Amino acid sequence: MAPKSPPSFPLYEVKFVNSKISRTVEVIILCLLLSLISYRLLSLNSHDYSLPWFLALVCESWFAFNWILTINIKWNHVETKTYPERLLKRLEDRAVAEFPAVDMFVTTADPELEPPIITVNTVLSLLAVDYPANKLACYVSDDGASPLTFFSLVEASKFAQIWVPFCKKFDVAVRAPFRYFHANPTCPHDRSLEFQHEWNKIKDEYLKLCAKIEDASKESMAFGLTAQFSVFSKIKRRDHSSIVKTRASGVMTNAPFMLNVDCDCFVNDPKVVLHAMCFLLGAEDEKDVGFVQFPQSFYSSLKDDPYGNQFKITMRCMVRGIAAIQGSLYMGTGCFHRRKVMYGSPPNCSTSSGSLYPEMTILTNSIEAAHEVANCAYEFGSAWGRNIGWIYGSTTEDVLTGLTIHNKGWKSAYCDPDPPAFLGCAPTGGPAASTQQKRWSTGLTEVLIGNNSPILKFFFGKLQFRQCLAYLWVMLWPVETFFEICNSLLPAFCIISNSSFQPKVNEAAIVMPASIFISYNLYTLSEYIMGGESIRAWWNNRRMSKLNASGPWLFGFLSAIFKVIGISNTVFEITKKEHTRDDTLQEESDVGGFTFDDSPIFIPATTILLVNIAALFIGLLDFDKQENKRWSFGEVICSLWVILMYWTYVKGLFGKGKCGIPFYTILRSGILALLFVQASRLV
Repeated sequence: MAPKSPPSFPLYEVKFVNSKISRTVEVIILCLLLSLISYRLLSLNSHDYSLPWFLALVCESWFAFNWILTINIKWNHVETKTYPERLLKRLEDRAVAEFPAVDMFVTTADPELEPPIITVNTVLSLLAVDYPANKLACYVSDDGASPLTFFSLVEASKFAQIWVPFCKKFDVAVRAPFRYFHANPTCPHDRSLEFQHEWNKIKDEYLKLCAKIEDASKESMAFGLTAQFSVFSKIKRRDHSSIVKTRASGVMTNAPFMLNVDCDCFVNDPKVVLHAMCFLLGAEDEKDVGFVQFPQSFYSSLKDDPYGNQFKITMRCMVRGIAAIQGSLYMGTGCFHRRKVMYGSPPNCSTSSGSLYPEMTILTNSIEAAHEVANCAYEFGSAWGRNIGWIYGSTTEDVLTGLTIHNKGWKSAYCDPDPPAFLGCAPTGGPAASTQQKRWSTGLTEVLIGNNSPILKFFFGKLQFRQCLAYLWVMLWPVETFFEICNSLLPAFCIISNSSFQPKVNEAAIVMPASIFISYNLYTLSEYIMGGESIRAWWNNRRMSKLNASGPWLFGFLSAIFKVIGISNTVFEITKKEHTRDDTLQEESDVGGFTFDDSPIFIPATTILLVNIAALFIGLLDFDKQENKRWSFGEVICSLWVILMYWTYVKGLFGKGKCGIPFYTILRSGILALLFVQASRLV
C-alpha cells in the first residue's frame, strides 16, 4: 500500500471575529436613534409642524439609516494570517519550482506634484522584493509623459543593478533607498567590513542619483535623451487611462498576477509578494480571492493625525468588516489582481492554456505590439474600460473597478501583515487634504448615481446584499454633506428665529438626544483607544469628518452633478506628494495649525462658523428681552459644539500666512452669514 502524502497545511488563515460588547453598544445607539425619531413623529403636531422640528427629524432619520449601514459592516470582521514559509516549502517540494510571474504597475501623472524621486524609490523597492527576479516585470504609467520622469527611471535602472543585490545579500528590511538611509544615516559599525564597504558605495551612488535628478529638474531640455524620448514627444498629457498598462503588459510579459501601486507607495515588507501569493495560490476556490488588497499605511505621518487622513481606525474597524462579507474594496494601490479578473473573466472560467501559468511572451517580439495597444485609439469601440481593465466613468475608478469585480461573483481578500506591506505619503496641509477628499467625493457620487450603482448591481448582478450596503456606506459620504450642514446650522437658526428643535431641559425626552450624543462619542473614542490611538487623534478625526462634510464633500458632489447635467466635466485632481529625507515634514507643513488657501472650498465651513458665533451673540443680547423664548439650553449647547468642532477655523480667523483664512474668504463667508441671519429673522 502506497504511503500517504503528508498533509498540506493552509497557506493562509482567516478568522472571523465579533465583539458582543461592541454589538450591544451599536444596537443600543440604534434603539436610541429610533426612539428619538418616534418621538419626533409623535410630537410634530404639538410643535405645529415647525420647520426646525421637521429638519431635525429628517437629519436624525438619515443618521439612523447611516448607522444601520455601519452596523452591517461592523457586525463581524476578519483577521488574516499568511504563511510565506509554507508557500516556499510547497514550491520546493515540486520537481520544478514554479513561481508565478507578477507584473507590477506604478502610476504617476505630474512631475511637479509627484516628484520623480518618489517614483524612483517606489520602483526600486518593487524590484528588490523577495521573489525570483526573472518572474517580475515593472511598468511605470506616466500620464504626464514627463521627460524628467523618463530620465529618472533610466538612471534608476542603473542604480538598481547594485541596490537590488545589496538588499538581498544583506537582507535589508526596508528597500526604498530614501527610507533606508533615513533610518540609517551613518554606516552601522557593528556589521562586517564587506557590508560597510558596500553600504558606503551604495549611499554614494544614491546621493549621486538624487543629485542628477535634482539637476535635471532645473533644466528645460530632455537631458540628452531626446532620441529615446521622441517616441513620447507628441503624446497628449494626462489623457491616458490606467488600463493602457494592462494591455501593454499583456503583450509583453503577460503575467497571471498583477500588482498596482501609486507612485508614492513603496514596499515596506520585502515578502509582500509572497504574502499575496499565499492567498492567490492557497485558495481552495479561486473565486474566493479575485484580488488581494493591502491596507493603506503612511510613513512620516503627523502625530495625532491632524488632517484625519491616515485612516488607521477606519482600516481596523470598517475595512476588516467589509472584508468579512464579500471581500475588501479595491483601494487603488497596494493590490494584487488575477489578470483574468482584470480581463473581465467570471469566476471558474478555465483558460485555454494547459499549464499552471501562461507562458511569458518573448519581449523582443512584443515591443511593436505594445506600442499599438498603448495607443488610446486602440480601445475605441471595444470592451476596454467597460468590462475589461480598470473601469471608466469615475475619478475613483478603483472603487468602481472593485465593484464591477464583486458584481461578477468574485470575492476578495484583505491582508494586513506586520510590518505594513506598503507605506505611502498622506497629504499634509488643508488644501492638499481637501483636494483629495473632493476628488473622492466626486468619484463616489459618479458611481452612486450612474449605471454602475451598487443598488443596480445587487438587483441585476451578483453583488451580495450586505456588500451592497457596504458600498452604499462609502458612496453616500458625499450625500451626507447636506445633513451635516443642516445639522450644523439648525441650532443657530433656532436661536436667531426664536424657535426650537430640541426638547426642553425639564422634559424627560431630553434624555434621548443627550444619551445618543454621549454614547456615540464614548463608543468611537473607545475604538481609537483600543486601536492604540490617542484621544487627540480621535478628536482630530471627529473634527475633520465635520469639516470635510461642509467643504470638500459638498464641492465634490456638486462637481459630479454638474457633469451629469452637462454643465462641466470632472477633472482628476492630483494630490501633491511630499518627499523629505528626514522628519522635517512636521515643520514644513506648519504643524499645529491647519493651513488654508484662497480656494472657495473653505467658504461653507467659514460661513457655518460665523453663523453660529453670530447666533450666540444675538441670543446673549436678546436673552432678557424675549418674553416668549422658545429656544433653550439644548440649542445653545449644540451651537457651542459646532463652534468647538470648527475650532480650526476659529484659529484660522486670527491666523497669519498659510494658517490664516484669506481675507476674501472671510469677506464672502461674512456676506453669506449675514444673509442667513436676516433670512432666519424673517421666518
